[in-house]
Amino acid sequence: MTYHSDQLALDEEGYLLNLDDWTPELAEALAAKEDLTLSSEHWEIIHLLRHFYQQFEVSPAMRPLVKAVTKELGPEKGKSIYLMKLFPGSPPKLAAKIAGLPKPANCL
Repeated sequence: MTYHSDQLALDEEGYLLNLDDWTPELAEALAAKEDLTLSSEHWEIIHLLRHFYQQFEVSPAMRPLVKAVTKELGPEKGKSIYLMKLFPGSPPKLAAKIAGLPKPANCL
């Protein structure tokens, strides 16, 4: 992927290969490729995911993601239906991709 004249290394599914290449501006570009416009609610999840990854060195699948969101943002946001509205399809996969993190291991 070319971003600001830089060639970024992505895997075959569009995940960043070098996590240090990630920036908030790149997140916006990755989201746009997925037909998403990032809102403050998206950013809450993206920042939570990046913090989770720093702590555990793994991108969470759905169940641990819901648990982390519930713990950090409250039970009203810690629901899979809420995450599906923000990140359609597979919230853990799509959110991790936009957050510049590896694909969650348990997600197909």
